[in-house]
Amino acid sequence: MISLFDLGGKTAIVTGASTGLGRGMTLALASAGADLVLVDHVECGGVADEVRKLGRPALPLTLDLSLDGSAAAAVESAIRGFGKVDILINNAGIIRRAPAVDFSEKDWDDVMTLNARTVFFLAQAAARDMRKRRYGKIINIASLLSFQGGILVPSYAASKGAVAQLTKALANEWASDGITVNAIAPGYMATNNTKALREDPLRSKAILDRIPAGRWGQPEDLQGAALFLASAASDYVNGHVLVVDGGWMAR
Repeated sequence: MISLFDLGGKTAIVTGASTGLGRGMTLALASAGADLVLVDHVECGGVADEVRKLGRPALPLTLDLSLDGSAAAAVESAIRGFGKVDILINNAGIIRRAPAVDFSEKDWDDVMTLNARTVFFLAQAAARDMRKRRYGKIINIASLLSFQGGILVPSYAASKGAVAQLTKALANEWASDGITVNAIAPGYMATNNTKALREDPLRSKAILDRIPAGRWGQPEDLQGAALFLASAASDYVNGHVLVVDGGWMAR
């Protein structure tokens, strides 16, 4: 059974790889034998060094994925470096908080561009290479706000709803090409995106009171789910949004 999770010989791209959930999933894939292409808008040298200490090669790329052509550039760099793309984890994302009546066009566009538009064009670029070998694993990072509306985050909720639906749409199109497209919907995780919530005593208590596990999630909590969806263990899982939330959605 262990061989089902072996990623030896596979090349994976992880976006937003420098910290938090991206870093955690990167190290999980490297531990399973994958070669890593690490994409972020900041330098990824620290994570690349951690990957190399695990005995795997790493190619760090500093790219602004909100710019036109950046998705194709990331995939082209991966192919030049490793010859192919087998796995894509679409993790990069941002959040902006403001009341809906005050929400700016810029904040709306910035969030929708990175969280939804870029997810599609990275998947498209990766799938064009994956189809050549009739094999690929695409994992999009959704959210609890793929299902719920949230508070003060209208563009984030809209973008993550789009991620969930895009996951299903692409799974329908590309299953016959040997490509699975799934998503992970993390619960409330201790990352940079939730710093403001964790530092607000009232909001933090309200959140923790609803989580049956009684704690904020950690990047390590996503590692098993990411490895499952990236490996042969999930070959017949397609178009699924896997919630990893400490039981939040069960309440």
